[in-house]
Amino acid sequence: MHKAGFVNIVGNPNVGKSTLMNALVGERISIATFKAQTTRHRIMGIYNTDDMQIVFSDTPGVLKPNYKLQESMLNFSHSALTDADVLLYLTDVVEKPDKNNEFVEKVRKQTIPVLLLINKIDLSNQEELIGKVEEWKELLPNAEIIPISAISKFNLDYVMKRVQELLPDSPPYFDKDQWTDKPARFFVSEIVREKILLYYDKEIPYAVEVVVESFKEEKKKIHINVVIYVERDSQKGIIIGKQGKALKKVATEARRDLERFFGKTIFLETYVKVDKDWRSSDKELRNFGYQPD
Repeated sequence: MHKAGFVNIVGNPNVGKSTLMNALVGERISIATFKAQTTRHRIMGIYNTDDMQIVFSDTPGVLKPNYKLQESMLNFSHSALTDADVLLYLTDVVEKPDKNNEFVEKVRKQTIPVLLLINKIDLSNQEELIGKVEEWKELLPNAEIIPISAISKFNLDYVMKRVQELLPDSPPYFDKDQWTDKPARFFVSEIVREKILLYYDKEIPYAVEVVVESFKEEKKKIHINVVIYVERDSQKGIIIGKQGKALKKVATEARRDLERFFGKTIFLETYVKVDKDWRSSDKELRNFGYQPD
């Protein structure tokens, strides 16, 4: 009998959802950086065996929205509660269980199986961990609590075993050779955006959207043109940097990652354009693939 189902990963920002997803799927699907709000979309990673298909879904961290882009990100997280066969609620040893009561309450009302994963246990001790488990048991009495370390893959075998046991009998939803629902262009923009998150401070990374204008693939090489949109002229100056050095560094690092990702030689051209206040414009958010209310 074949098993298949949707397993959605939810939780607050910065608890390690993208790291967990990459470890479970075995591909570098979600960009995982140390900055909060790295994931803006729901990204699916598909794990296939002969008799099973698990469709994992990484979602943006749950946060109180300050502008329309964040509202759209919160919608992705809430929708993950409605279409899952199994829910992985990720927290960590640092986070206080009552950090986001409203969302926890939504999870508590779920009738589907919930695995509550307490991440980063390498940063804690036995006594603290027992205390955390007790706190979470009170908040989510129906959840199965599993301590893990996503970065060192501790206990992830057990998480996979439990997910497999909880999956419904079903034919596969996607082709067996497919490992994500996103097109190649999506990963190009995510990899460029990751470099921007790593190299620029404060507000800059969050005011940026990356759009792939052209993607021409040949047998051994790919020519890619990317536009980096910012909200103000001052941000454009910062992204480009003195004598273009900052942008050149981003492009070089992104190209290296893209060559590893696609296994081909990459020719990458980057441009920077200003699109005033795109994060608050319904029209622009739609153009960039978000779904504002």
